[in-house]
Amino acid sequence: MASTGVTKRSRTRRAGESAYGFLLLAKNVAMTLVALLILVAGVWSSWGDAKPSTLTKGLERGTVTVSDCGDEWCTGSFTPAREGGTSRGRVRIDEAVTNGTGDRVPVVLKPGTDHAVRTGAAGILHAWVPFGGSLLLTSLIVAGGLGLRRTGWAMGLLGAALLGASFATLTL
Repeated sequence: MASTGVTKRSRTRRAGESAYGFLLLAKNVAMTLVALLILVAGVWSSWGDAKPSTLTKGLERGTVTVSDCGDEWCTGSFTPAREGGTSRGRVRIDEAVTNGTGDRVPVVLKPGTDHAVRTGAAGILHAWVPFGGSLLLTSLIVAGGLGLRRTGWAMGLLGAALLGASFATLTL
C-alpha cells in the first residue's frame, strides 16, 4: 500500500484546535464590538454640537461678544444676524472656541437654551473633536488587537488630522 502522507489526528487534538479557533474568533468579535462602541460614543458625543454648527437652517444665527470666561465656559451678549431676531444679554459658549474676553464669535443658538455653538470651519471641526479622539483610541484596538495595521494607521492619522485641523482653525 502506498502512503499518502496524511496522518489522522487524535480526537483530543482536533477538539483542542477547534477550541483555540473559537477563542480567536471570540477575541476578534469582542475587539470589533469594543472598537465600534468607542466610535459610536465619539459620534454620539460630537453630534450634540456638530448638528447645530453644521445644519444651521432654521436656527437663530448671530454673533457673541465674549465678556467673561471661566474654566470651561465663556459668557457674552448675543447679537442676531437678521433684523427681528432676539438679542440676548447673556449666552454661554465653550471657552475653547474663543480667544478670550472681547472676542466676537459667529454662532448659532441651540433651540430652547442659552447655549451658543460656533459656526464656520472652526466650529464644525471643534464639534467633531470627540470623534477624532475616538478614532485615535480605536486605531490602537484595530491595529493591535485585530491585527489590521494599515486600517489602524489610517484611522489614527485621520483622528490626528481632525484634531490638528481643529486646533489650527481655532488658533487663527
